[in-house]
Formats: sequence, C-alpha cells, structure tokens
Amino acid sequence: MSDTKNSGDVSTSRGAALLVATISSFLTPLMGSTVIVALPRIGEVFSLDAVTLSWVSMSVLLAAATFLVPLGRIADIYGRKKIFTYGITLYTLSSLFLGLSPSVAFLISFRVIQGIGAAMIFGTGMAILTSVFPPSERGRVLGINAASVYIGLSLGPPLGGFLTQHFGWQSIFYFNVPLGLITLVTAVWKLKGEWAEARGEKFDLVGSLVYGLSLVAVIYGFSKLPAMTGVWLIAGGTVGIFAFIQWEMRTKSPVLNITLFRNNTVFSLSNLAALINYMATNAVTFLLSLYLQYIEGLTPQRAGLVLIAQPVVMAILSPLAGRLSDRIEPRVLASLGMTITTVGLVLLIFLNQDRGIGFIILSLGILGLGFALFSSPNSNAIMSSVDRKFYGVASGTLGTMRITGQMFSQGIATLLFAIYIGPVKIIPQYYPQFVESTRTAFIIFAALCFGGIFASLARGKALK
Repeated sequence: MSDTKNSGDVSTSRGAALLVATISSFLTPLMGSTVIVALPRIGEVFSLDAVTLSWVSMSVLLAAATFLVPLGRIADIYGRKKIFTYGITLYTLSSLFLGLSPSVAFLISFRVIQGIGAAMIFGTGMAILTSVFPPSERGRVLGINAASVYIGLSLGPPLGGFLTQHFGWQSIFYFNVPLGLITLVTAVWKLKGEWAEARGEKFDLVGSLVYGLSLVAVIYGFSKLPAMTGVWLIAGGTVGIFAFIQWEMRTKSPVLNITLFRNNTVFSLSNLAALINYMATNAVTFLLSLYLQYIEGLTPQRAGLVLIAQPVVMAILSPLAGRLSDRIEPRVLASLGMTITTVGLVLLIFLNQDRGIGFIILSLGILGLGFALFSSPNSNAIMSSVDRKFYGVASGTLGTMRITGQMFSQGIATLLFAIYIGPVKIIPQYYPQFVESTRTAFIIFAALCFGGIFASLARGKALK
C-alpha cells in the first residue's frame, strides 16, 4: 500500500483516504459552481464584457490543466499525501484573498493560484484512493468520490445564488475558507502513511516546462480566436506539444509516460472519451446560468435552484454506476452514458423563451443521467488499466483530460461570444446575439459528444 511505514491498520487507512478524498472532491466543484452563478453580478461590479467575464471561470481551469500532469508526477516521487496537503493549503489561502479582490486583475490572478492548488488536489486524491483500495472495490469508492463531486456541484448553484444575492459575491469565496481548513486538518490528523511508488526517480523539468508552456499557448490562443494572434499561439503550442511527445519518448524519467498511450488502448481511448465528454458538457452550466439570469430574468438564487437538476441526478446515480462498473464492462456503461448525454445536448439546441424553465430542467436531468453513467465507469477503466507506480500520473492525466476538456468547452463559448457579440457587456440590445451564440454552442457540443460515443466503444475491455 505504501513505500513508507504506515500508522494504523489497513481499514483505518482506507477509511481515512476515502474521507479526505471525498471532502476535497466536494470542495473544489462547490467553488466552481458557486462562481458560475455569481458571474453576472461580478461582471456588473467590475463592468466586464462577455469575453473578460468568461476568464473569471477560464483562468482557474487553465492553471489546473497546465500543472496537473507535472504535479501528479511530483506526487508519485515525493509523496501524494504531501502534495495533497500543500494543495489544500494553497486552495484555502487563495479563496481568502479572492474575497478581498479590489480589481478584476487581482481576481483573475488569484483564480490562477487557486487553479494550481486544485491541480495538486486533483492529481493526488484519486491516486491515493486507487493506492489503498483493491481492484474489486475501486468502482465503489470511485463512485462515492464522483458522488461527492456532484453533491458539491448540486449545492453550488443554490448556495452561490443565495450568498451572492444576500451577502455579495465575495461571500462565495469566504465560504470555502472554513471548508478548506476542515479538509486540511482532517488530512494531517487522519491520513496516515505516505504513497510514493516512484520515490527516487528523477523529475522531468524540461518536459514539464515544454508541456506547460505549450498547453497555455494552445488554450489561451483558442480564446483569442478569430484574431491572428490566436492562430499563431495555437500553431506554436501545437508544435510545442509534438516536441514534448518526442522528448518524453527519449528521456529516462518522463513526466508523462507516453507508452501508457502507445501500448494501452484502454487508457488512451478512455482518456480521449473523458476529454470529449467534458468538452461537450462543461460550458452548459455557464451558458444556462447567464441565460436564466439575462433572458429569463431570474435572480441568482432562483437560477441556482434550476441548475441543480443535473448535479442532483449525478450525485444520486454515480455510486450506483460505480458499483455496476465493478460487475459490468465499463465500456458498455460509459458508452451508454455518452449516448444519453448527446440526447440532452440535442434538446438544448431548441432552447428558447417559449419552452420555459421546465424544458431546461428536463434537459439538465437527462444530461445528469448520462454523465453519471459515463464518469465513474470511465474513471474505473482508466485507473484499472495501469500499474501501481503510475497511479499518480494516471490520476493526473485523467484530471488533465477533465480540466482541458472543461477549458476547451469554456473556450468554445468564449469564441462564440467574440463572434456573435464582441467585446461588449451583455445588455438587452445584444440578447438575440447571446441566444444565438448559446444555441450554436449546443450544436457543437452535441456533435462532439456524438463522436465521443465511438471513442468510448472502441477502447476494448479494461483489465483489473
């Protein structure tokens, strides 16, 4: 279970690992979903245009995507508990300073720092769970972990709406400080031992720098389209990614073991399926939050109550889907989930004011069902397809697929805002353009998710 001495018996270590991973998995999506509901109010306070407003969400995703794989590797070498603890500390401190933000530059800067802390958490939590639980129980605990994510997502919109409406947007950040402190104390006090199966191996600094800079160039460039600056950034980042792959294939201690993708079809296609799924779904809540408050005229609190439909379904069904993936081939469940998600996205293409709030709730419920059936089985397939020494890298890679997918999803929304609306505030004069950009986004997302069905089906059977 560990390469260093552990305190307590195996059951205690497993229980503590599940507790800490579950709390942290609840904390980070709670923050993300509360911020989404508060965006219109933040935009009003700082007089932000549509594109800049989207960067309040995108900045944390960009930072997390950039650092996830390198920090997952560092955790494998120096200890997952150690990096996890540092991550919780950084995340909590950044939440405090975010509440004190005097300007949008300060706000976005500390969202970047919060993203780095999130990368430390994402890159280690699932790896710790996979380290301490046997293959026969992985689906169950990953399902519980996924459920905590969706509970955080479920509570976030109504909580964010309530806090924003009654106590101001700063309160959503302050609220996370005591939760972060509780998680930190629990990790230090209850989580015994350490997990570092790659201890003594070298860290690939060159590869990490090339990877990080390339990913930043691609994602930032994507947000700058259709300007030529965006084209050049994407081109340079793409060249950097190819250079990174070549370097990783030659170096003795790669930050990302490319053979995991070259020689492991289940691992590579499961990660591709995760990337596509998050690209197709993440910006849905962002777009609907703006739609409900701008077009439907709902308060932040009422908009938050509508948006809980999707994560509530996820929270209820994810543990069941996780347990099923211990008995039924994950490929089958995940592919079914991707198909149902596609149906939900197709429905949202026909969104308009005449269809009402009930139509939105129904569509979100279908999306929740699809994502619950996809997420836990897909994670189980990924973590069960690699050797123990690569758990941190596998967890970090899956996290990177998730965050990168979320980033590109948000980038698609931002690009459409730039095309349809331009660098202006979303005011009634531009509501028709906003609605058109939203419907176009759902068309793109539905097409992506439809393609993801085939990536999910093609992966083959997971070996546990």
